[in-house]
Amino acid sequence: MKGKPWTREQEKQLRELVADGKDVNEISGVMEKSYASVAAKMKRLNITREDNNRDPAGSQLLSTLELPVDLPSIEEQMLVLAGALKELQKGSLDKTDVMRLRSLIVGVKAYKELFADYVNYRALEVKVEELIRELERDGERASGVAGKRVKS
Repeated sequence: MKGKPWTREQEKQLRELVADGKDVNEISGVMEKSYASVAAKMKRLNITREDNNRDPAGSQLLSTLELPVDLPSIEEQMLVLAGALKELQKGSLDKTDVMRLRSLIVGVKAYKELFADYVNYRALEVKVEELIRELERDGERASGVAGKRVKS
């Protein structure tokens, strides 16, 4: 269901609020519009925040994310997926919750694929490190044998 169309005055007010450094949450409160409506209008009008810590929709960039110490296991992510699917089956969710759960599902799928790539790369790194150590040991043995021949 579409909301009321934006007036030119509202678009001007949106530009002013963004220029004043307001984020999407603040703007949606001031303008009495939904977060999604404000973010979509900003995108359509190509309105961006001036500071480098935010993206055009006003949300924090990756540089401000709190990163976990350890990567979650695939099992942990599958539990998140199962929980999201179970919630979707309830059917008593509003549109925002459904979209959030769908985003979780897509995120888990992407994480699973990227995690598999990471594990494969990590296995290759470990193998290369082992080969380098083995070559270094062989080099040390070879130089030790050559040194013994010179002394004789």
